[in-house]
Amino acid sequence: MAAISAAQVKELRERTGLGMMECKKALAEVDGDIEVAIENLRKNSGLKAAKKAGRTAAEGAVVTRVSESGDYGVMVEINSETDFVARDDNFIAFTDKIADAFFTAKNEDVAAVMEGDLETAREQLVQKIGENIGVRRAVVIEAGEGNLVGEYVHGGRIGVLTVLKGGTSQAAKDVAMHVAAINPTVARPDEMPQEKLDEEKAIILAQPDMAGKPEQIAEKMVQGRLKKYLAENSLTEQPFVKDPNQTVAEYVKDAGGEVLGFTRFEVGEGIEKEEVDFAKEVMEQAGRS
Repeated sequence: MAAISAAQVKELRERTGLGMMECKKALAEVDGDIEVAIENLRKNSGLKAAKKAGRTAAEGAVVTRVSESGDYGVMVEINSETDFVARDDNFIAFTDKIADAFFTAKNEDVAAVMEGDLETAREQLVQKIGENIGVRRAVVIEAGEGNLVGEYVHGGRIGVLTVLKGGTSQAAKDVAMHVAAINPTVARPDEMPQEKLDEEKAIILAQPDMAGKPEQIAEKMVQGRLKKYLAENSLTEQPFVKDPNQTVAEYVKDAGGEVLGFTRFEVGEGIEKEEVDFAKEVMEQAGRS
C-alpha cells in the first residue's frame, strides 16, 4: 500500500470539503489516487450534499396546508439555489412531501421534523439535482374554535396564512391574497412596534417643510402623518385590493368576521444572495484542468 502524504490529504479535503480522516481513509483505499478517491466518494449522496451545503440557497418555494375545518394551517419555505430547480418536478414533489410532514407533525421545529427519512430524502434530491436544497422555516397556526385560517400562495414564491375570528373561508382567502399583494407590516395599528414609529417620526421631522415650525404645529403635523403611516401599513386599515372603496376590516366585517392576524413568507427574504461571476468561475476551473 502506497504511503499517503499530507499534501494528498490536503488536496482531497479542498476538493471535497470532507474531513481529514475521511479523506485519508478514501485515499488509503485506492493507494493515493486522488481522482479515483473522488469518484468513489461521489457515489455517496452525503458527499454531494456536503459539497453543496455552503452555497447560498435563496430561491425555492413556499407551500401551505390548511385543515378541512379551517382551524389549523401550516406554511413552509423550502429553498434551492436557482429558480430553474424550483420549477423542477422532483423539487415540487419534495416540497409537497415536506408540507404534508409538517402538517401531520403540527410542529414548526425544522430540525425535529426533518430528522430521519426526510433528511435522507433531501440529501438524495441534492445528489440528483446538484444544488443545495434546504428547509428554511415553518409556521404552525392553530386558530382555535370559531376562528378560521385562510391560505394563499402566489406563484409558489409568496405564501400567506391569515386568521379571522368568524367570517368565511372565502374571506380568509381573500385577505391572504391582499396580504400577498400589499405586504402590510402589521395586522392592526396598535401592533406597530414603537421603534418603527420612532423611525418614521424622525423621518417626518427631517423633511424640509417641518423646518422652523412652532412646536405645537409641528407636533400636530407629525401626529397626522403618523396616523397616515399607520393606515398605510396596517392590514385592517388598508383599502381592500378587490374593492378599494372599503378597508380590509370593513370587508371582513361584512363577511361576519374580524381580522386577528397573518403570517407572510416570501422566498429568500432576508437572505444575502451571493453574486457569482460565472465567466471568472469558468476561467478558474479551466486553469485548474
